[in-house]
Amino acid sequence: MKNIKIILVDDHKLLRDGLRNIIEQRSNMQIIGEASDGREGIKICSKLLPDVVVMDVAMPGLNGIEAAKQIHKAFPDIKIIGLSMHSTKQFIQGMFKAGAYGYLLKDGDSDELITAITTVMENKKYLSKDINQEFLTLLKSGKVIEKAKLSSREKEVLQLIAEGKSSKETGDILFLSPKTVDVHRNNIMKKIDLHTIPELTKYAIQEGLTSLDI
Repeated sequence: MKNIKIILVDDHKLLRDGLRNIIEQRSNMQIIGEASDGREGIKICSKLLPDVVVMDVAMPGLNGIEAAKQIHKAFPDIKIIGLSMHSTKQFIQGMFKAGAYGYLLKDGDSDELITAITTVMENKKYLSKDINQEFLTLLKSGKVIEKAKLSSREKEVLQLIAEGKSSKETGDILFLSPKTVDVHRNNIMKKIDLHTIPELTKYAIQEGLTSLDI
């Protein structure tokens, strides 16, 4: 097998260091870059064009699901593996719908990480052995349907709102005016029929857009 070029995207450096240590013990695997958030991950992928991205699912600012979606759209040959402490279907489904090829739990063992990387490089889907494998079968059959009706931009706005950002702060991050952010927020509320910030926050968590653990 050719030398596999890998990028790590996680907001915890300690975890990235641990992943690097595991991966670089393999002679055919090389870490070519790291990023601490979703937006930085997108930029570094476009610059370095890795074979595989191991990406945290729940990151502040731009979560792994939305980052994966943008990477997959621009570079469909890059294999994305979601990495999370969550085994709920919203997070798993969100990553696979975004174009990920694999999903691992953070409490898994090092051998499974290597197995996942090898598997996705063979153009096969990989789901952590500690998650019900029937879920992957449903995903492949298309029987699991995404509930969210929001656009990518609306999901970005919703995540930042759920993380406590004001309209101005959200606008600064997304390069939008506060008025435009307010328009997006109102559209989100109409689409999902929720009308308070606590309701929006709960919805964002349920849909895997953010996490209480961030």
